[in-house]
Order: sequence, then structure tokens, then C-alpha cells
Amino acid sequence: MSKIVATAAIRGAKKIASEAEDFLNKAIKEKGKDAKVGFPETAFYLPMAYALLGLEVKTTREMLPILNEIKSLLHNDPSNKLWLPYLGDTLDSGVATLLAEELIVALRYLYGQEPQADCNGFFTDTILRTLGIQLVDGRMPGFAAVLGAAPDNKTAVDIVRDLQKRNILTFVGSSSGGKSIIDQLKEEKVEMGWDTYIVPYGRDTVSAIYPLHWAIRGALTFGGHKKGEALKCLKYCQNRVFAFGLVLGEVDDLKYATGAGAMNMGFPIIADTNIPEIRPTGICTYEHLVKEMDHKKIVSVCIEVRGVKVNISEVPIPVAYSAAFEGERVRREQMYVQFGGKYTTAFEYVRMNKLDQVQDGKIEMVGPEIDDIKEGQALPLGIVVDVAGRKMQKEFESILERQVHSFLNEAMGIFHMGQRDICWLRISKDAKKKGLKIKHFGTIIHARIHDTFGAIVDKVQVTIYTKEEDVNKYIPEAQKAYEERDARMAGMSDESVENFYSCTLCQSFAPNHLCIIKPERLGLCGAYSYLDAKASFELNPTGPNQPISKGELLDATRGEWKGVNEFIYQKSNKTLERFQGYSIMTWPETSCGCFECIIAILPEANGFMVVNREYGGMTPCGMGFSTLAGSVGGGAQTPGFMGVGRLYLVSKKFISADGGLKRIVWMPKELKEALGDKLKKKCQEEGDPDLINKIADETVATSSEELIKHLEKVGHPALKMPPLM
Repeated sequence: MSKIVATAAIRGAKKIASEAEDFLNKAIKEKGKDAKVGFPETAFYLPMAYALLGLEVKTTREMLPILNEIKSLLHNDPSNKLWLPYLGDTLDSGVATLLAEELIVALRYLYGQEPQADCNGFFTDTILRTLGIQLVDGRMPGFAAVLGAAPDNKTAVDIVRDLQKRNILTFVGSSSGGKSIIDQLKEEKVEMGWDTYIVPYGRDTVSAIYPLHWAIRGALTFGGHKKGEALKCLKYCQNRVFAFGLVLGEVDDLKYATGAGAMNMGFPIIADTNIPEIRPTGICTYEHLVKEMDHKKIVSVCIEVRGVKVNISEVPIPVAYSAAFEGERVRREQMYVQFGGKYTTAFEYVRMNKLDQVQDGKIEMVGPEIDDIKEGQALPLGIVVDVAGRKMQKEFESILERQVHSFLNEAMGIFHMGQRDICWLRISKDAKKKGLKIKHFGTIIHARIHDTFGAIVDKVQVTIYTKEEDVNKYIPEAQKAYEERDARMAGMSDESVENFYSCTLCQSFAPNHLCIIKPERLGLCGAYSYLDAKASFELNPTGPNQPISKGELLDATRGEWKGVNEFIYQKSNKTLERFQGYSIMTWPETSCGCFECIIAILPEANGFMVVNREYGGMTPCGMGFSTLAGSVGGGAQTPGFMGVGRLYLVSKKFISADGGLKRIVWMPKELKEALGDKLKKKCQEEGDPDLINKIADETVATSSEELIKHLEKVGHPALKMPPLM
């Protein structure tokens, strides 16, 4: 390593270690040794200390062993290496820096100093799991942690937009020369947040620990690694978390030290100043420390140095196009025109046609265009997409149609919500100024269907209607098709098909996990149904969704097939021998970390509770979602606990071997409301229409004692069912 880098990193590590020690001594003196410390909504306590040292830190007293470890890592004693011998003193000082920064930000939370203004601070486990499916399906190929400030606001915006265009999740923060990139983006009115892939973490370098927390929890959440498995966690980050640091402006001692910590995790550092480079490979996949002073090239260099695999969709429209814009909002004051919602009639309809009846690339606009209307106007809208292909099937229509939401939303300046005949769209003033037309909806849909569904679709033709009489003329046909699709899907059962489908998407993060997707059980992330998996196989025959021949039926009640067992044994790296698809108590299906809900046994209630990841409160099992999720994910097979997609709760096969919905004794109110009529209908099918009210929520019980009282009061059926254990 460069002596300059080594000296600076060690100097920075010693300084931050001293600050951590002073802050901890102050906290113990002022708050006491038993003062509670920690971060919001996480099962991993202080994540770096938990992953690397195996410590569950809950009080200031329990921080003292971390401080001792920090001091030991700063000694130039070759026999005292926590990591691998060849890492050297510089990288050990980097780990010391990360542990010290973690202590400091945790103590800041104790003092109410975090999160900083306009910043997220600590990123919760819920956020990590919510974005889990984007991490594994390629929409979000990597992460960037930007530290400092660009030379000017325009350069800051250009760099971030370049990262957005590549779908890179970008954490922005720290400062340089008294200014943070956060403020530069704010001044240029760049929308920041998880939805836009631009997340501000804090305005000082110490808070750069937050993006590194995000990474190390990937090893714990998806990789299934346990506390204290330091080398495994670091290797996981190196091989599976494609992150890098981008330093803008002066690189001071603390940034060198923090960068050395990131390098331990396999994350290279790229800077825009004339710093000494570290080109040899070793810990990082390629180079460790690289300079690139041309801001127009710097993002490309970052991608190259980390080895991020990026797919950029080239769509011929006059605004930027990327998945990073999918969460962008177009507020009323930013809007030029809107369609649907509560303002006008609007619908989207994809229909299959014969090859000779579809003219590929034909986009027809029928009615007023954006230049023909006044600012702020609302127009009716009908989008009819005709598709044809030799491998196209009628049942794929709804899958293509559902993607219209993402396809349109990924254009900068277009807001889209809903689907079918309950959609709502807006075009911003800025997009209109750049030349975006309503007709470009068709351009986007044509390009993206070919790009995404090219294996089954040969031709795409789009007709857009913006006159009320035309919309009213064609919407009945669309609504009839919606009803027919729903009836067709509702008629499918596990028994009616020869094959199930696998989903191994999450193996990029959870190597031993896989979902078995059936007509009556969707993937646990909630994003992939049986027809989605079937279409995916048609699109990519060697991809993550493979047909599984059920084979000999071994247990009809518990849902076990010989063919499924043989498949999961091979595809789980020979770590799992069997699944029983209808039971949570015997050989349950595994969980990665992307699950929408967790089912957990409550022995004292002779039933199960369900908690969704959006719920932040306490549950009757004595754990919140994040803590509970820590014991369920990572591909583990845990009888009595299981991650599921929320719609599985209203399936006929929902834990049917264990008693089905009648075994559910508690779920959050928000989840009840989200399932709405589907849950009410399921209760009626169970022969107990009032079951929905008998199932407790947080308004009546958050403890085991309160729950039992409620169940006895309302006569919940679980109390009289055969014992679960």
C-alpha cells in the first residue's frame, strides 16, 4: 500500500477512535452505564459489532468491549490481527474506524443528534427487505456511497443522474470544503429518497457508516451468516454486494480511514482528486483506490473498477429513462397534464392478436396531444396495446399489462399509479418543456416490451386515445377481459397443473434458498405468481424460474412430492432434503429475506401470528418484525416460522395442513385492511364470517397475556383446535 495512504488512514483511525472513547466516557458519566443504545428497527443491534465481533450491544456498558477491540486493532503488532494476516495495519485501522464510527452514531442517537436534518440516518431492516427483490432481480445492480461535494451544483446533479441512469442506489453525504453534496442536490431541487435511488445519510464522514451498515446486514439478512462470522460476512460483501465509494473533493485522514474500512468489505474507492492510487488486486475484486478527475468519466470508472453489471434501457424519448425514476413523484404544482385517477376515465389494456393483424412499431395518437391543451388540464386516456408472437399466450396478457406501470414510471417526468381501469398518470412541466409527448407513452411501451418480453412477443402496436367518446367506446372490451382473466386465474389449483416453478432469483443473496411457486402460492416476495414464473421461463429457459415436475405424491395433506424434493435438494446446494408446501410445522419452505410477511407460532394461543414488514410495533411473540426476521431469513428451514407473500394468506392452501386461516390469532390492522374484501371472503369460505374480527390486532393486544384474554372473549376457533405441539 502507498505509505501516504497508510499513514493517513492510520492517523485518521486513531483520531476517530479517540473521539469515540471520549464520547463513550461522556455518555457513561452523563447517562449511566445502563443507558439504552441502538438503532431503530433492526434485529442486529450495532450491525458492525454484531457481524464482526459477535456482540449484542444494548447499553453503554456493553460498548466498552468494542472500544477495547478498536484499540487493539490500532497496535502495530503482527500477532494481533483480527482479519487475515496479509491485510496489514492499514486495513485493520479501517475496521477500527468502522467500529468507532458505529459507536459515535449510536451515541448520537442516544443524545437525539441523529438523524441529521434532511437525512435518513440509520437505514432500517424494513427498508433493506422492502428493496430486497430489486437487489436480486437486477433492477438495482449496485450501490454507491458518495462522500463530499462536487466542484459545482451542475456537476453534482450530473454525477447523480448518471448513477440513476444505471439504476445504482446512491447514498449521498459527508462534505468537502464546508459543503455537502446533499445541499447541492437540494439547491437544484433534485428529489431524494428511496423511491428515486438517491438517499442522503448525513453531512459528515462519520455517518458514512450507514451505507456500510446496509451492506453488512446483507450478509446477515440474505446470506444467512451468523453474528461473529467476520470473515464470512466480509467475503459475502466482497462477492455479492456490488458497492463502491465515490469521494468528491479533498480526501482527508478520516476519509482515508473510512475508505480503508470499506476496502475490507471489498468496496473500492474512486476519487476526483490527485491521490496516490492502489492498483494491485487482493481484497477488492479489481483495484482498491483509483483517481479519475474527469467528472464525465468518473461514474463509468466506478462501474468498471467494482465490476458492476449494468443494463441500460435505451428508449428513444427526450427525457432520461431508468428504473431509478420509478418512484419519482409529479406533484400538482409540477404537473402539466394528468389522466385518470379521480379526474377522468382512464384504462390500460394489453390484448393478444394474430401476427398479420399487428403492425410492429405503429404508434397511433387519437385525440388531443400535449401541445393542444392548457397547462393543468386533465384528459381521459385509453392505452390499447396489441401484441403478437409465435410464443405469445393469452394468459401472458395480464403479465405484460402489469408492466406498463413500471415501463412508464421509469421515464423522468412521468408519474404512474395503479393499473387496468384505475390508473392515474401525470406528465411534468419539465418533461413537456423537454419535448415529451403523450404519444411517447407508446414509444416507451413498444421499446420496453420488446426489450423485456422479446422471447415471446414479436410485434407491438400501441393506440392511445385522449377523447372521451373513444375511451368510453373501448373500455367495456377491456373490462370484460379483466373479468375473464380473474376468473381464469381463480380456477387454477395446485392439483390442476403438472408442473410447479422454482424461483432462485434470491440465490444471488441467499445461496441455499429457493421458492416453489404454485398456482395457490406466490413467491414470498409477493412479486412473482405462477403465471409470472411460467412467462419468465418462456422468456429465459435457463433463468431463475424453472419448471418442476411434481412426480409421485408423497403426502396430499401436507403437500409433498418426490419430484419437488429431488429438485430442492439439488438447487439448495444439497442443504435441504424436503419441503412440505402446506405446513409450517414440518419441513416448511425456506425464506430469503425479501418476504412481505412472517408467520410465527404462538404456542400459548395454539395458533400463529402474522406480521407484515411495514408494521413497526411490538407483537405478541415479544419481538418486532426486524428482530423476528433475523431468525427466519437466509435460507433457513425453521419449523413454526416462515416468510410469505401477503396474498398467500387468502389462498385455499394457506398452511392448510395446520388448520389454515383459523389458526391465525393476530395480525396488524394495516394488513387486515390491505387484504380487505379478499380476507372477508376467505373467512366466509372458512364458515366463520366473523373470524376477521376474532383475529386480534395491535389495537387490542400486543402481549401474549392481552392476546389470550381477547381470544377467550371472542371465542377464537384456534383455542379448540388440536394442539400444534
